[in-house]
Amino acid sequence: MERIGILTGGGDCPGLNAVIRAAVRTALLADWEVIGFRNGWRGIIENEFEILDSRAVSGILPKGGTILGTSRTNPYKSPKGVEKIKDTFREHNLIGLIAIGGEDTLGAANKLSKEGLPVVGVPKTIDNDLNCTDYTFGFDTALNVAMECIDRLHSTAESHNRVMVVEIMGRHAGWIALEAGLAGGADVILIPEVPVDIDEVCSLIKKRHSRGKTFSIVAVAEGAQLNHQDVKMEEKLDQFGHVRLGGIGNTLGEMIEKKTGFETRVTVLGHIQRGGSPTAFDRVLGTRFGVKAVELIKAKKFGRMASLQGNKIIDVPLEDAVGVLKTVPKDYYDMAKVFFG
Repeated sequence: MERIGILTGGGDCPGLNAVIRAAVRTALLADWEVIGFRNGWRGIIENEFEILDSRAVSGILPKGGTILGTSRTNPYKSPKGVEKIKDTFREHNLIGLIAIGGEDTLGAANKLSKEGLPVVGVPKTIDNDLNCTDYTFGFDTALNVAMECIDRLHSTAESHNRVMVVEIMGRHAGWIALEAGLAGGADVILIPEVPVDIDEVCSLIKKRHSRGKTFSIVAVAEGAQLNHQDVKMEEKLDQFGHVRLGGIGNTLGEMIEKKTGFETRVTVLGHIQRGGSPTAFDRVLGTRFGVKAVELIKAKKFGRMASLQGNKIIDVPLEDAVGVLKTVPKDYYDMAKVFFG
């Protein structure tokens, strides 16, 4: 019996289990055995795995997170990581591996593919910043969570005549903050693509209050920059060279209250956006990606990634997908600014 592997790397997000389920069910129809490697690249490096059959994936479609676990392990930073991965491939006689992840996980997959390993990718990031695909699963769920939170903040902000700052996920791209802010009626939206001008922000809030409005909602992505610099929780880097961002909401809140005199409160959504059951959109998208990944292995189209283009699932080169981040275009943000203040 031929055998394929599957792993989930990077941050968890809703829809991962939909991909796993779809890939396993599709592989079983081809009489393939599926091995699930635990905790991302670490699992295949250390040969920690479980057999995934129909029973193992039964009932996981609506569940958030990933039944395989995940980590931010970089095989190119682990001692003999690549050699160990090759050993695992040989031991299990894998004819293909499905790597589900974002820029970092798929960047490693691309490198391994170039070394001759039969790897295909599935795009995963709630930030929706992966290139060559219109949407990644997890984004729609995170977007709806953030929108609902903004909806809820409106009532308390209005009741107390406050400025409410809500910090939303988005390291390098402001897709969640922008679209949640638009959908939730935020009065100012701040994203990583456009450095924050605190004087402009305060001017917009003052202008709004001068018209008789007694409250304001400011949506800010965690990666938004003050004085052209990231606001960091700590300087320590992970294995992919990323610092831990966080704190922009509190910093911004203090500055707004000081400059405007309006009472300001801060809400940090954090991992709430990652958790919980995926939306119908993310379940369906994850399912389509999982099926496509197995089809890519069948066709021996390695070094490719499943991609959503319009309403079609196609495949694109991994190297194109991880080469450049997909950020919010200027014209989209300019459109959103119509509703500021």
